[in-house]
Amino acid sequence: MRPQDRFAANLRQARTKAGVSQEELGYRCELHRTEISLLERAGREPRLSTMVKLAGALDTTPADLCAGISWHASKRRFEVKQPPRSKD
Repeated sequence: MRPQDRFAANLRQARTKAGVSQEELGYRCELHRTEISLLERAGREPRLSTMVKLAGALDTTPADLCAGISWHASKRRFEVKQPPRSKD
């Protein structure tokens, strides 16, 4: 799993929990709905400013959106944990 895949899963989960559509989230963040879609499909990595906007609009933190993603300097690689399975 790549870092952007985990970010995408975290974003989708936060948006669903907040009960907003991609379009509404885009409006709250001043981003186009297609940008939200790309982020949720891991088609694009977010910039720092985008992460902060998303977190604010979803009443969460950038750290929560990056949960499960870490960098190991000694190994020179990311470690990405699988997100917990949803109980749907």
